[in-house]
Amino acid sequence: MPAEPTREHDVLVVGAGVAGLSCALDLAAAGLDVLLVEEGDAVGGRVRTDRRAGFLLDRGFQVFNTSYPQVKRRLRLRELRLHPFTPGVLVQTDRGRLRFTDPTRRPGHAGDLLPGRLGSARDLAALGLLSARDLLLPPAVLRRGRDTSTRAALASAGVSPALVEEFFRPFLSGVFLEDELETSARFFHLVWRSMLRGTLCLPAAGIGAVPAQLAAGLPAGALRLGTPVRELSEAGAVLADGRELPARAVVVATGPGAAGALLPGLPVPPTRTVSTLYHAAPRTPLAEPTLLVDAARRVLNTVVLSEVAPGYATDGRALVSTSVLGAATEGREAEVRSALAELYGTDTADWEPLATYTVREALPAMPAPWPLTRSTRFGERRYVCGDHRATGSLQGAMASGTRAAREVLQDLGAPAGG
Repeated sequence: MPAEPTREHDVLVVGAGVAGLSCALDLAAAGLDVLLVEEGDAVGGRVRTDRRAGFLLDRGFQVFNTSYPQVKRRLRLRELRLHPFTPGVLVQTDRGRLRFTDPTRRPGHAGDLLPGRLGSARDLAALGLLSARDLLLPPAVLRRGRDTSTRAALASAGVSPALVEEFFRPFLSGVFLEDELETSARFFHLVWRSMLRGTLCLPAAGIGAVPAQLAAGLPAGALRLGTPVRELSEAGAVLADGRELPARAVVVATGPGAAGALLPGLPVPPTRTVSTLYHAAPRTPLAEPTLLVDAARRVLNTVVLSEVAPGYATDGRALVSTSVLGAATEGREAEVRSALAELYGTDTADWEPLATYTVREALPAMPAPWPLTRSTRFGERRYVCGDHRATGSLQGAMASGTRAAREVLQDLGAPAGG
């Protein structure tokens, strides 16, 4: 029996991560008839939160930066009930635990920024000049700078190899999900600027509250969950069950691997994989909402999430999140728990492993020279967006979705019949 015909939409958006949501919202606001399809059971893509046994578990450790332009434009921050991290990090070194903090926000915590502690006087002067430049220069100037690796940019700024190894390498490994500092320096400068200007937070209900708020702004009937797309067709797209969804234009807003499968010939960048392990501890091992990084790089970072947002743990125990590079392997949990005992200076034998999330395609690899943005057009009325088409961040994903909507509107013009 032939499938029931489906009406043609102006635009079909495939993938309801933050890029697809941003694109669909802009197209709908312009008056186009948009259908957003998602194969999963909820929106968000990688930006999801699970509820399990009284805990909120984000699918991989994530933070929310209030300084991102797209965040300011699209989200009602008050409704997210944001809980901030400490403006700084703790670094576990072979000289003990050191605190790297923003002295303009927490002057009382700036003792380790004195010469001889975290770095030499020359290092601290170089760091101050680097930070002032990134904080004060217009973003357009940072984007136009000559692109090198982050490691080369730090050396050029006068930061010593010792400070790179003790602070920048372990800290930025958790940001870029690579530990050689080969990531684009232009992206590093924009990230450093965003950290200096914004506040790192978590929503009270988990990071999944971000895409949920975006999805709430879609027109009724514009979102279909549990709707996997098998392939694109001349008329639009063919679903896994064989039904065809006709559309004047199709935007692929999936991860890079799925995008490459739907758009043969699309250049797909290498990606980074990260694993996040969650433990429930009988008592908090660190009574502050501060990220702890390991100069020995046994882990990328660890944090007591229940100190950041108390609603992440509701059974009286502390929720500890720890991330490591690559996929989780057998025995990794025991290795991580052993490292955490040293990092936190406490016995972790009674910590309960709650879950391990391995996030593949967590970020695109962004070696220099990396284009900070690129056209989303791919073929006749075919478009592709996502952080792999811009920068590996919430800002990058939203900006790419915004650009896709703009280019679709330029190409299609008015809505059908409009």
